[in-house]
Amino acid sequence: METLTSRKGRSVAAGTLLAATALLLTACGSSGSSAASGGASSPAAASATASASAPASAPASAPASTPATPTAVASPGGAAMQSATDTFLAEGQDVNGTALFKPACVSTYGCALSGDSTGFLYKMTWTTWSASEAVGTGTYRIDSCNPNCAAGKVYPVATVITLTDPVRVCSSAGTRWFWSHASFTFPAGLPTALQGGNGPQNPWTFSSVTAAANQGCS
Repeated sequence: METLTSRKGRSVAAGTLLAATALLLTACGSSGSSAASGGASSPAAASATASASAPASAPASAPASTPATPTAVASPGGAAMQSATDTFLAEGQDVNGTALFKPACVSTYGCALSGDSTGFLYKMTWTTWSASEAVGTGTYRIDSCNPNCAAGKVYPVATVITLTDPVRVCSSAGTRWFWSHASFTFPAGLPTALQGGNGPQNPWTFSSVTAAANQGCS
């Protein structure tokens, strides 16, 4: 028969085994908890890591450049703007007469440049006609006015004419821009009869056109 002493011995041994097992389990749990705790990042560390890995912000882009605005030509008095197609040569310097735009001047006499019919442009080709300048090549028919303009000989002279200084004129024909200044070059020179004091005006300011422009617009 089993004695009381032997029963007690087995009980003590079993208790010792259970205590050792419990101690072992506790140690394992503590180690796992420490490992798990070491693997997780603290909020501050996570924030530092995120800051380090975030890409640097791109530099602000420069503002787009604004295209330059074209400048139109205005009258001396600051009136409305003018373009090439609004600018004319006043035939015979008459602002109420025919307004010429790039005239070919191929009629019998051509286009009257003076008001007294002593100067005509003939068979003209215009290489430039802008808001500020017109340049044409052709023939300048000039009356020598010798002995007088009615009986004088007319000389055809090869010329390059440059028209400038457009002015705004308000007349019975409407509001227009007219060239008020002309200058000439003569590639083949001038005939003897038109040299010296008998030469044509060069440069030439169209006085009647400027006078009309100075009257302004009501």
